[in-house]
Amino acid sequence: MIEEAKASRARGAGITGGDPLLYLSRTIKYAKALKKAFGKPFHIHIYLPTKLVTRNKLKKLAPYIDEIRFHPNFLTSNIEIIKEEIAKVRLASNLWPRENIGLELPLLPDKYIETLRIIRACSFFIGFVNLNELEISDTNFNYITRHYKLNPDTYTIKSSKETGLKIMEELKNSKIKIHLCTAKTKNLYQYKNRLKLRKILPFGFKTSEGSVRYFAIYSKDTKRLSKIKNKFKNQAYLDKNNQRLIISEQLASQLINKYKIARVEELPTADSTIISLEYL
Repeated sequence: MIEEAKASRARGAGITGGDPLLYLSRTIKYAKALKKAFGKPFHIHIYLPTKLVTRNKLKKLAPYIDEIRFHPNFLTSNIEIIKEEIAKVRLASNLWPRENIGLELPLLPDKYIETLRIIRACSFFIGFVNLNELEISDTNFNYITRHYKLNPDTYTIKSSKETGLKIMEELKNSKIKIHLCTAKTKNLYQYKNRLKLRKILPFGFKTSEGSVRYFAIYSKDTKRLSKIKNKFKNQAYLDKNNQRLIISEQLASQLINKYKIARVEELPTADSTIISLEYL
């Protein structure tokens, strides 16, 4: 985890799940390790369903978590359950500043009233609300296709974003900060900007989209790759994780008739996800 934070030049981290409270000791261990490695300014936020929330658990989290984002059960018609949800969110108000307590809610087009209800009910002790445009995924596919229609992009739900804009208009005079996070923002900007921050291997070229291009010689024979590297020390890098020798573009043009050289474009992530690979 520490190496990943360094590689991505992270200034903060988000802890999500499932439910981090199911593994409270592990959650605290990792958050504590991040603070120790990068200092107090390293910002850690956590996403919490309310089911397992107690005052004692929040108190244990408080020394290491800077911001808390609750996922309350707001779709029920049972008023007693709603009251319990509100009470659990309120527990955080004695441990974090109001501006660091918020709600994270999906934008279901037919749940406008329920969404407004939970925001207003918690408005006295939260500082922000994040409204997320609904997207189709492996886990919600069956439910989404039965209950909603998709936009022409085939992955966002029709009227989800419009529901968010309607909520923002309704709460425009509220002291709470309302953020609408569209799928486009997440996919085209947030993720791409994170990729741009990541460190890349020697002799790579980072594209405007955040991906990286390399010229490489692939081989499962690491001894063979090491021998080639020793011939061209200043123009080659041995990438053992991906069983390849990355070489400079200049060297690639010189060796194109001697070795099987690939031009590869990939994401600069820990698993080096390949976008395209072409042998020259």
